[in-house]
Amino acid sequence: MNRYFIYLGYNGKNFSGWQVQPNGVTVQQCLEEALATLLRRPVPVVGAGRTDAGVHARSMVAHFDWEEPIDDLAFLAEKLNRLLSKDIAVYRIVPVRPEAHARFDATSRTYKYYVTTRKDPFNYDLVYRMSGKLDFGAMNEACKVLFDYIDFTSFSKLHTDVKTNNCRIYQAGWEQEGDVWVFTVQADRFLRNMVRAIVGTLLEVGRGKLTIDGFRKVIEAKDRCKAGGSVPGHALFLVDVTYPEELFNS
Repeated sequence: MNRYFIYLGYNGKNFSGWQVQPNGVTVQQCLEEALATLLRRPVPVVGAGRTDAGVHARSMVAHFDWEEPIDDLAFLAEKLNRLLSKDIAVYRIVPVRPEAHARFDATSRTYKYYVTTRKDPFNYDLVYRMSGKLDFGAMNEACKVLFDYIDFTSFSKLHTDVKTNNCRIYQAGWEQEGDVWVFTVQADRFLRNMVRAIVGTLLEVGRGKLTIDGFRKVIEAKDRCKAGGSVPGHALFLVDVTYPEELFNS
C-alpha cells in the first residue's frame, strides 16, 4: 500500500467545515469525490484536523492510500484542481511512509485570526470588523498567560469526544499588519472551537472588561461558561501543519 500527503488550501465560506457530515457540503467530501472520479474507486481521505463551518485553510494536509505507486503526482494534482471548485486548491501531493498519519503525526498546527476596526469593502468576508478601540498591548500580555497552562477546557466546545483537553501552546500573540491585527497561535493540537474562544476572551481583555488576572482565572476555572464568546469563523485561517522529516520518502 502506498500513502500520500495532499497539501491544499480552501476558502471555507461555502463549506460546512472540513469533515464529511450528512447535512452540508464539506471540503473532505469534495476532495474524496474528485479523487474517486480520477482513480475510479472510492478513496477515503484523512485530514490533519477539523475546521468548522466558514473557517479557511491556507495549508491543510490530508492523506490517502493507493495500491499502486502513482508516478506523476504533479499531474494528479493538476487534474484534481481541474475538477475541484474555485474554493479549493491542491498545492502538491507527496509520497510518505505507509505508517504516516496526517492527523496523529502532526507535531504542530498554526492558526491566524484577523481583526480590524476599519470598514473595508474588500476584506469584510475574511476579517472580523469590530467597533471601538482595543488595547492590543494588554491582549499580548494576556497571551503570555497561555504558556503557563496545558488544560484548556475553558476554551473547548462542550460535549466533544476527545480524551483530553491538554494542549501545549508554542506561540501566541498579536501583530499589526496595516489596518488589520493578526492573532497567531501555534500548538501541538487544538480543541474544537479553541482558537475562536481564546480570541473572544482576549477581546474582552482588549475592551477592558477582563483583567490579565481575570484571564488567568478563566483558564483555571476549566469552565467554558467563564470564557468569552466565540468569534465568527470567517476570519480564522489554518496556516501551517508540521511533521517529522522521517515521515517523508526521500
